[in-house]
Amino acid sequence: MYKPILSCSAALLPSIALAAALSLVPPNTFANRNEVASAMYPSQQELAATAARQDIEYLRRMYGHATDMIGQNTPEAMAEGLAIYRRIFTADAHISAHSAGAPPLTASGPEGWADVVEKALSVFKATQHLIGSQLVTIESLPEAEDPASGRASMSSHLHAWHHGHDDTLDIFIGIYHDKVRYVSGTGWQIEAMELVRISGEIRPPLAQP
Repeated sequence: MYKPILSCSAALLPSIALAAALSLVPPNTFANRNEVASAMYPSQQELAATAARQDIEYLRRMYGHATDMIGQNTPEAMAEGLAIYRRIFTADAHISAHSAGAPPLTASGPEGWADVVEKALSVFKATQHLIGSQLVTIESLPEAEDPASGRASMSSHLHAWHHGHDDTLDIFIGIYHDKVRYVSGTGWQIEAMELVRISGEIRPPLAQP
């Protein structure tokens, strides 16, 4: 069996890859060569921003799971959902949901919002909250000497399905707008959430064959 001969250690491979990439850059274009090197070796600041975006995006995904758990309306599932809310929301978070023609739903803190969600979803026997198209803007990364300086904002699309006890299907389409801050000892948390309904429909039960 053919085995390639390695003429260098694995530790040198990144340097060789960089050299190969730079060799493709035309001469007298030093700025372009710097751009290639920067793309292959991002700065610590860029790496920290990428990690922060991933952590922040995951907050909204955890929210979708927690909300569906609360919607199951069993003590165990509701306890799990509330525990996740406590992780992703600050204790004083301002939370609201708005639909045209209906009074807004508002609450302060994860416990208050869990109560609102429990009442709103109690009329359904199953729900599924699908989160997508998340965009995160990092306003400031947490500093070692001041972790609370971390701030960001995020928008996320929502496509939620609510299966009624009468077998109707209530579809809610909206956008979450979040303000996020870094909390020392916990990580990124949502300090303000606004859900705005964009569209939706209620589908009648499917005809039985």
